[in-house]
Amino acid sequence: MSTRTETADAELSPAELERLATEHLWMHFTPLGDDVPHIITKGEGCYVWDIHGRKYLDGLSGLFVVQAGHGRTEIAEAASRQAGDLGYFPIWTYAHPAAIRLAARLAELAPGDINRVFFTTGGSEAVETAWKLARQYHRVKGEPGRFKVIARDLSYHGTTLGALAVTGLASIRAPYEPVTPGGFHCANTNHYRCALCSHASACTLACADDIERAILREDPSTVAAVFLEPVQNAGGCFTPPEGYFERVREICDRYGVLLVSDEVICAFGRLGYMFGCERYGYQPDIITCAKGLTSGYSPLGATLVSDKVAAPFLEGEATFLHGITFAGHPVSCAAALANLDIFDREDILENVQSNEAAFNEVLTDLCDIPIVGDVRGAGYFWGLELVKDPDTKETFEGDEEHEMLKGFLSPRLFELGLICRADDRGDPVVQLAPPLVSGPEHFDEINGILRKALTETWERFVT
Repeated sequence: MSTRTETADAELSPAELERLATEHLWMHFTPLGDDVPHIITKGEGCYVWDIHGRKYLDGLSGLFVVQAGHGRTEIAEAASRQAGDLGYFPIWTYAHPAAIRLAARLAELAPGDINRVFFTTGGSEAVETAWKLARQYHRVKGEPGRFKVIARDLSYHGTTLGALAVTGLASIRAPYEPVTPGGFHCANTNHYRCALCSHASACTLACADDIERAILREDPSTVAAVFLEPVQNAGGCFTPPEGYFERVREICDRYGVLLVSDEVICAFGRLGYMFGCERYGYQPDIITCAKGLTSGYSPLGATLVSDKVAAPFLEGEATFLHGITFAGHPVSCAAALANLDIFDREDILENVQSNEAAFNEVLTDLCDIPIVGDVRGAGYFWGLELVKDPDTKETFEGDEEHEMLKGFLSPRLFELGLICRADDRGDPVVQLAPPLVSGPEHFDEINGILRKALTETWERFVT
């Protein structure tokens, strides 16, 4: 057990912090016996520094979160003022001005008839909330048999047991099975390795039609919702083919199934629009969001709900029997409002839209390195798929893949001063998602570091 002086002293040395971290901090998605963690102590703009004073370009926005950049004192000051006025009060029966103002602002920003906001504290809870709401919506409408959800293979929708059932990654569901029943999966939009229409001269939207097949297979009278990300994160930034979401919207309407746009990553400018569904021109019934809502300055998520879905709960005694103690926390709501003010004041969306082509160009420039098989993405959200052979698309597997990604590439990128994600979510991919205030000078820095690290990886593991 640590002594009080060990943990209370704000002037702990780097060595003491590292010791305490290895003895007491259980990091997420990280083997407990891993090496000493990298400890980050401060951030400014697009950069962060560790306890040894080394500087890194944050090429992943923390975890697809820090849209407005690090060190935004105006967000911190807004949160501080709110804490001084009202540090906490729940939104169970009661309300407070910060939650009311933010809900109204999100309703104004959201597309179409999405006018209701159910706050959560993060993305998994927003997804869990959306599934529970979809199930109760159908029950109130007189269809209690609709409880199932359709999502895509390799998709990631969260870690709570309900959200985990929506998630299409068998490897992270397996340790917790049986998970919440009712989650089923269909084809994703991986154009690089598409098996559904690879025989055709162009995309046939078979991936969208596979959603209909899944609904029919499960019986439409049992399906509550379809959950889709505008750009799928896991697998490495799968973008939708033209006409995909139009087809999906038609399928959902045909069978009375709700369409949930999971925008925990894709909302708040990541794709150059306030909401990713706007970029691809579809109207969801529900939007889930979190991460960029506050730029990470305080935990907050939300489930945004259309008038159609809210309508049954405005009649009689129907109540959505769901709640979260810290959801709509006044300090988090104040941080979110200040974050959205920055979006307006600095025209963050325009910055992403005007620089997207330049970001794409510096990443596509890396395709002359044979290990880079595919570059895909949108806005400030891109993935590079790594292959052993660019002609056959042969991938890395097993121990070799683990050693390549975890043993060499990830630490080498960090050593060279770039924080990004080199991971396996179906196939080995490097993901980039810098803060939305970044520009060409940061892209050039990303290009230089990636070129060096990927060339070394190719020479070490293939040639």
